[in-house]
Amino acid sequence: MPSQDGMKAVVLAAGVGSRLDPLTRQLPKPMVPFVNRPVMEHIIRLLKRHGFTRTVSNVHYMHDKVTNFFGTGSSLGVEMDFVYEPTLSGDAGGVRACRDYIGNSTFLVIMGDLITDLDLSYVVQQHHEKGAVATIALKQVHEVERFGVVVLNHDSLITGFQEKPPRKQAKSNLASTGVYVFEPEIFDYIEDKEQVGFGKDVFPRLVSDKLPVLGVETWGYWSDVGTIEQYQRSTQDALEGLIDLQLAGDPFQYGWKQDSATVGERAHIEGLLQLGHDAHISDGVRVKGYAVIGDHCLIEHGSVLENAIIWPGTIVGANSHINNSVIGGNCYINKGSRLSRTTVVEPLKRSERHVLATANEASYEYAAGEEHPIAAEQLELDADRHS
Repeated sequence: MPSQDGMKAVVLAAGVGSRLDPLTRQLPKPMVPFVNRPVMEHIIRLLKRHGFTRTVSNVHYMHDKVTNFFGTGSSLGVEMDFVYEPTLSGDAGGVRACRDYIGNSTFLVIMGDLITDLDLSYVVQQHHEKGAVATIALKQVHEVERFGVVVLNHDSLITGFQEKPPRKQAKSNLASTGVYVFEPEIFDYIEDKEQVGFGKDVFPRLVSDKLPVLGVETWGYWSDVGTIEQYQRSTQDALEGLIDLQLAGDPFQYGWKQDSATVGERAHIEGLLQLGHDAHISDGVRVKGYAVIGDHCLIEHGSVLENAIIWPGTIVGANSHINNSVIGGNCYINKGSRLSRTTVVEPLKRSERHVLATANEASYEYAAGEEHPIAAEQLELDADRHS
């Protein structure tokens, strides 16, 4: 494992993630499950792989979901600190809030809601070799109109910016990945105002003052998971091995599963499947394309899952068909439902009573709207489960 000589990483985790609404009504975007691990956990694992063992994060929206899950970071083998921001202050403002934890040395910044396997060690190496004050990791993009792009000179120093230019007017197709390396003097350029951003405030000032702002083109996988569609596409990419990350669970004949997950002997699995802790697929269920099923989920007999993402604690009633959809946590999908290209986050409602069979065939009765036996741990996101 590379060593970063004690360099700290700032993982920005305060945002709401409104573009993933309604999913982010249940969890902040850094905690959205991605192949059965929170997005931010994948970031922490990436950092550790590149020798970063000390992190600090700003938190705001549903901050307790982040801090309660990660705690001190010990279960992931890192040291994690958190700074609560009562109001959002922009990405540069978030770094400013963490200043007391950063110290007086080079540090890395990464967004806590990215899906990426970028070579962070290479970015840090280039930063040091070129003597930059600030370095921005860049990635070629096709839809330049969705991103801010940068203009480089022959020394890979940034000379200008374009914010979401029309495609025909774009001077570059290199976009910021939200991964930065900074020298401590960067704080001289982060103004003491309510909202301050790197793209609109800090970087233009650095370039205007002729300071060395390096652009490092990177390869590998990168997605800001900015929409439900991107979330689904990246999920399929991960299951197909296009992203270098560790999938939760152990390999088995259909994909990956936790030891406590079960698949009925008469289930028909025709695609890639990932099962969380205590998840159960009943007899007669069919999986096509891919399905990611979270902890404590139950898929009842006769249901069909096709390109489905199902968050922890959810029950899919018998003979339902879930197609190209995302089902949030602790939901109950009525038997015989037909859902296509849908996002559901409605929790269990208090109505009729249901009887469920768990994986070991013990029977439990619960009132819909109460914590049922399979979903009881739904949004607690047990930090001990990092296997």
